[in-house]
Amino acid sequence: MAEDVLAAPPPSPFQTMADNFNKLTPRQRMAGAVALALAVALLVGVWLWSRQPQYSVLFSNLAEKDGGAIVTSLQAQNVPYRVEANGATILVPSDRANELRLLLASQGLPKGGLVGFELMEGQKLGISQFHEQINYQRGLEGELARTIQSLAAVGGARVHLAIPKQTAFLRDEEKPTASVVVNLHPGRNLEPAQVAGIVHLVSSSVPKLAAEAVSVIDQRGNLLTQKRDARLAALDPTQLQYVEEVEAAYIKRVQNILMPLLGEPNFRVQVAADVDFDATEQTSETYGPNPPPNTAIRSQQTVDNQTNQPPAAGVPGALSNQPPVPATAPITTPQVPPGSASGPVPLTTNKSATTNYELDKTIQHVRRSLGNVKRLSVAVVVNHKSERNPRGDVQMTPLPEAELQRITALVREAVGFSEQRGDTLNVANAAFTEAPGPEVITISWWKDPEILALLKEAARWLVLLGVIAFVAFGVLRPLLRTVMPVPTKEEEEAEAEREAAAAAAAAAAEAAGAEGETKEPGEDDIPPEVLEAELAKMSFEKKVARARDIAAKDPRIVAQLIKTWLNGGAGAEERR
Repeated sequence: MAEDVLAAPPPSPFQTMADNFNKLTPRQRMAGAVALALAVALLVGVWLWSRQPQYSVLFSNLAEKDGGAIVTSLQAQNVPYRVEANGATILVPSDRANELRLLLASQGLPKGGLVGFELMEGQKLGISQFHEQINYQRGLEGELARTIQSLAAVGGARVHLAIPKQTAFLRDEEKPTASVVVNLHPGRNLEPAQVAGIVHLVSSSVPKLAAEAVSVIDQRGNLLTQKRDARLAALDPTQLQYVEEVEAAYIKRVQNILMPLLGEPNFRVQVAADVDFDATEQTSETYGPNPPPNTAIRSQQTVDNQTNQPPAAGVPGALSNQPPVPATAPITTPQVPPGSASGPVPLTTNKSATTNYELDKTIQHVRRSLGNVKRLSVAVVVNHKSERNPRGDVQMTPLPEAELQRITALVREAVGFSEQRGDTLNVANAAFTEAPGPEVITISWWKDPEILALLKEAARWLVLLGVIAFVAFGVLRPLLRTVMPVPTKEEEEAEAEREAAAAAAAAAAEAAGAEGETKEPGEDDIPPEVLEAELAKMSFEKKVARARDIAAKDPRIVAQLIKTWLNGGAGAEERR
């Protein structure tokens, strides 16, 4: 009987679970099944939640019409999406954002609320010339707006064209005008060159549209194409920028020449430039005399007048106005032969001469360009020299006078110093104070975006692990304990005692069969079942003491038992 008990194999864990499950009531079985189903559903839900994709912006600042078209396209493709900012922003999974942008672009989305020349494709038969002209103008405005929106700083644009009706009378002809409204991205501005490019683009796209007739404003109402009136003595931002560039160029020259000598932190340079922005034109005409060797006669005129008539004389009146009486010569006065040397002596002689000489004439026309430097003021501060004293300590000492003069000479040559235009230069030597380092802006760790993202990811995994632990220890473990209870310490000790008693009984039976001896009536005649029950009631210490008593009373039994264990129980099998 003891051999049959020992030969029976112990039940498997699955058999034990099945037996225990069959012992449960229907209500307990139903409750266990519901708890298991809820645990599985919770695990699957948390897992799916933890595996949600990261969303990124697909398009932003969308018009309602474009947003609806994009959502319809995403729904047709079974793409998950989110709508934020009152429908102006659409988010999609980050891993598919670029792919979806290209796919929607192939469908012409988003259109930006503007229509271009595709408006001309749906022309109806019999449309009037007026409607055709209006559609052409709308299409041209939309195409120009789309082109302007391609600029990096422009988020949106609207173009308004005022194209007058053509007329056959040139006197009544009106020129077209245009207005452009640009919506700039936050923190972005258009450079003057970019504004000029927009103006040139619009004026070149419309016939007979002059660049001066194009106005560009931003979303804040600032006029970007404001023209500067030369008659106004207002400051021009470009002039101020030019002055800054000129000063920076002079500062760079001085820094390049002093950097190898003193080092960057040991000097500071400032330059103030007085720039002349007056546009002047001067025309001068000068005459210079020609000295005698280079004298040149341009023209000469000589006048010589002589008269033999005496001048009028006498008292004015009738008598003096009478003609003279004919002269009569006395008979005794001989006539003067003709050709004689003596003749009538002229009573009056008048001579005048006019001579014109060539002059040294110089005509000069001078036009001064803008941006000439009228005066420079240069200031240089040099730090003290660092030296080590005999004790090895570093101390700051002033620069020698010769060193300062050398630095002054280098700076004069670097900036092109000119005394004629009134330039000034001042080089000073002083000890620099330690400049405070750049202020480090520290952000609290709970406000750092990277740390927040890391904490969110860790929290997601912690929630998943928490749910798994709850299901494992709160649901599955109690169910397993119900269908497969864990033996307590007392049950383990009782099981160990039963095994020891069974082993002792089997060993005694084997030993008795091997010797073939007739046992005396007494304790050995007790049936194995009764003996096993008695041994089960005994404690482990008592069992050990009993085994020692048996070994002390009959050592042969112990020896035979060990021999049988070593032989694998062959003798016992033969006896059977």
